Amino acid sequence: MFIVLLKFSNNRSQAGAFMEGHKAWLKQGFDDGVFLVAGSLQPDLGGGILAHNTSLADLQSRVSDDPFVAEKVVSAEVLEMTPSRTDERLSHLLG
Repeated sequence: MFIVLLKFSNNRSQAGAFMEGHKAWLKQGFDDGVFLVAGSLQPDLGGGILAHNTSLADLQSRVSDDPFVAEKVVSAEVLEMTPSRTDERLSHLLG
C-alpha cells in the first residue's frame, strides 16, 4: 500500500491550465483499481492519494505521468506502507 503526497510547488499558479489532465489522470487511477482514496491536503497544501494493487516502480511511473507532476505544479512523494491492522471494513487491504 502506498501514500502519495502531491505538495504544491512554486508553480502552483499553473494548476488551472493542467486541471483537466490531472482529473483524467486521477480517474484512470481509480478505473485501473490502483487508487483507493484521493483528496486535498489541508490547508490548501496539495493533494494525497492512497494506492494499492501496484508495485513501487509502477506507481512512481504512474505518478510521473500526472500533468501536475510533469509540469511541476506539485512535487510528489511516494511512501510505502505495510498495513498490519485495519478496521474490519478494510480487512481486504491486508492482502
